[in-house]
Amino acid sequence: MENFKEIMRAVEALLFIADIPLKTRKIAEIIGSSPKIIDRAIESLKNEYEEEERAFTIKFVNKGYKLYTCPEFSELIKKLKGRKELYLSNAALTTLAVIVYRQPISRKEIEQIRGVDCSGVVNTLQEAGLIKVVGKGDGFGHPYMYGTTDKFLEIFQLQSYEDLPEIKNEDSAFFGEGRGLFQKNGS
Repeated sequence: MENFKEIMRAVEALLFIADIPLKTRKIAEIIGSSPKIIDRAIESLKNEYEEEERAFTIKFVNKGYKLYTCPEFSELIKKLKGRKELYLSNAALTTLAVIVYRQPISRKEIEQIRGVDCSGVVNTLQEAGLIKVVGKGDGFGHPYMYGTTDKFLEIFQLQSYEDLPEIKNEDSAFFGEGRGLFQKNGS
């Protein structure tokens, strides 16, 4: 494709149909164009949506681009789809925060930090697709080690783990002593 307007339309079609964020390089391969032109097309689409007050926006999340409806239409979309919002209890949010900042981490380590049994909450977070088993530990019984998923980054609209808020007091009882702010799980 050589016509820029056609490239923009092709990019829009791919973003519209994609379930996951698409990387510039992948879009360029599919369309047969350069990544620079794809980036320009995405920027043009974003500007067009904003200027024309369209119902869509394009966001860069989890190392790729994804088409989203604007937040003001969320209630209408829920009515159409009957989709429930993801609801996480305080216990689930707390457990998720521990996993996010300490991954990879075993359930036993989570329970030591939280001081309560977390098996049900861990199962809930797995069913929601926010965490997954990322390996096995070296300890007794080789426990499962948990980390966050790409879906976590998408739901919280983060480009990467570097976008997470910094914990000011890394020696707090909540996150345990002597460990860094977070470790990437490599996925």
